[in-house]
Amino acid sequence: MLRRRGNPNWGRPLAHIPYPPTAFEVEVRKLGLTKETCAASSQLRIWCERNCNRYYIPEWLLEAWGILVNSDFSGAA
Repeated sequence: MLRRRGNPNWGRPLAHIPYPPTAFEVEVRKLGLTKETCAASSQLRIWCERNCNRYYIPEWLLEAWGILVNSDFSGAA
């Protein structure tokens, strides 16, 4: 019996691996919000104010609430 050697997937494109949700998306799902109801949520606003320099928050939401992000903060040590 002839044994094939090597990787049978050589040269084939990799399968798409879905990206995990961002921390903001996880919080929105946890609160049960939609894009239309995000701006009206006081709990989400508090979370965004606490985490605006740590996690990605959509710019349209930051502008709607008037939250300023510290541009000097890079998160790197």
